Amino acid sequence: MSFSKILIANRGEIACRVIRTARALGYRTVAVYSDADRASPHVALADEAVHIGPSPAAESYLSFDALLSAAGRSGADAVHPGYGFLSENAAFAQACLDAGLVFIGPPPSAIEAMGDKALAKRRMLEAGVPCAPGYLGTDAAQGQSDERLADEAAKLGFPLLVKAVAGGGGRGMRLARDAADMPQAIAGARREAQSAFGDATLMLERLIDNGRHIEIQVFADVHGNAVFLGERDCTAQRRRQKVIEEAPSPAVNPAMREAMGRDAVAAALAVGYQGAGTVEFIVDANLKHYFLEMNTRLQVEH
Repeated sequence: MSFSKILIANRGEIACRVIRTARALGYRTVAVYSDADRASPHVALADEAVHIGPSPAAESYLSFDALLSAAGRSGADAVHPGYGFLSENAAFAQACLDAGLVFIGPPPSAIEAMGDKALAKRRMLEAGVPCAPGYLGTDAAQGQSDERLADEAAKLGFPLLVKAVAGGGGRGMRLARDAADMPQAIAGARREAQSAFGDATLMLERLIDNGRHIEIQVFADVHGNAVFLGERDCTAQRRRQKVIEEAPSPAVNPAMREAMGRDAVAAALAVGYQGAGTVEFIVDANLKHYFLEMNTRLQVEH
């Protein structure tokens, strides 16, 4: 895992932060830039910079070939993806490893396991991490029909969420308050999931009404050790996007913090996680917490 020069496969504020930290630790840094970012601060801040293509991100910051070529040309032996762009792309992490580069982030298997919400919840249930009641669509052949989803919804009870198994940020999610809402919720969630993530697979999850959204930051090393570093309360949201975050949470007492932290560590270890990550929980009125998802990347809050 030793390396001496890090290519930052990103731009802007996060690239600058990674460059400053790497320099303080004694590593040389390589910035990458598209046509639009020639004069950006991260380009001037790094030890060297490599042009990776035209302004559209698809032809530069999202191009495996352009980034790996830049690493080869600059002699970088490690890649830091920052956040956004390819930071949660298991195929890119694997491509870096295949090219003989150190990927500074979780292994591809961990990114893949947590990238599918249904698969992630199965793994969490196996690891003893509490999850809200739901239907994970285990029968791929029949489990995604409108009729099957409606039947499973009736068994779970309302209100519930119809959710895309891929992606995040509240995309591909619809609320069904009763059975009459299901046809529209299924159609809307499927349509948005396909458009946003290229995957229309859905799952169902019991809604924790008026729940608090608490995130636990974790950090894991390559030796199988993991710790939790505190929580953020992200309950204040608009259109499922965080508006205000409070750290520490005003709703979390020491015993609750310890329990949530223990489950967050169990979640990370269950997928062989490495590096910084965030485990998200929803907390009900009785202060019982349930796993929502894990962000397998550095976050701006970190």
